[in-house]
Amino acid sequence: MAERSRPRRSGEHRHRLRLRRLLLLLPLALLLVLLAHVPALLLRSANSLGRRCLPGATGHPLLLPRPGLSLAIVTLADEGAGTRRSFRGVLEATARNKRAYAAAHGYRLVALPASAVDPSRPPSWSKVLALRAHLRRHHWLFWNDADTLVTNPEIPLERILFSVIGHSDFDESPDLVVTEDFGGVNAGVFFVRRSEWSKRFLDTWWNQTSFVQFGSTRSGDNAALKHLIDHLSPEEKQAHVRIAKMQCLFNSYPWILTWKSALRLIFHLPTTWKGVYSDGDFMIHFAGLDDKPGWTKRIVGEIGTLR
Repeated sequence: MAERSRPRRSGEHRHRLRLRRLLLLLPLALLLVLLAHVPALLLRSANSLGRRCLPGATGHPLLLPRPGLSLAIVTLADEGAGTRRSFRGVLEATARNKRAYAAAHGYRLVALPASAVDPSRPPSWSKVLALRAHLRRHHWLFWNDADTLVTNPEIPLERILFSVIGHSDFDESPDLVVTEDFGGVNAGVFFVRRSEWSKRFLDTWWNQTSFVQFGSTRSGDNAALKHLIDHLSPEEKQAHVRIAKMQCLFNSYPWILTWKSALRLIFHLPTTWKGVYSDGDFMIHFAGLDDKPGWTKRIVGEIGTLR
């Protein structure tokens, strides 16, 4: 009888050991869940925790829209499918969001169709042609990649420009206003002023053919822009280019947990803090993210600005 009871006791022992291991792993699992969600929640609340993307008082008279000043929002996208970062359907949704914003503030929205994309280069290069074609018609152009949404329509473009330039004489201003992310200057969202310098700069940017790349997530236009800005003389850069102190002023990125984002959070916290999307930011940019249609639908649902 004793011989027959050993397997039962052995099985019960193994069961207790497995249960003990599970109980020991449970706190570790809970810790991992907290580590995954707490940073995201804190970063999404950056503005309520004291971060200031847009300084200054909203009621200052210099921040009011100036009569006769013409501003346009310009965007386009390739509708091609077949990649994990496809823009198919994104422009339609984001253009509706921006059209409502533009109408509320008296701006023009130039949402170019896929036919405006130059087939000889990756689609993102066509922003240079679009800006060059419309520059003569407006005092300022505000370029947005298609994977961007206005998330705080109460903020006018004039106020953003004022916060960077420091005055409201937008005819006597720098010509290019950009933000920086982990890789430096970002070509996805920026302002360009109508001027002879801007025309030459856009032409020079387009002529940087050595930077053109096919078959990857990088097309080369951003690298070409950084190269041009980096090789301006200090005097020319000071006169014509401004880099916003806070990326979140008009080009915020959503934070999701990946190995890369976790390492950046640990080793480059100030840069993450300056650029992460938080409630109240002016614009969200899904730069480098997959499933752009899904992200667009999610954020539109959150902000409720899609008409």
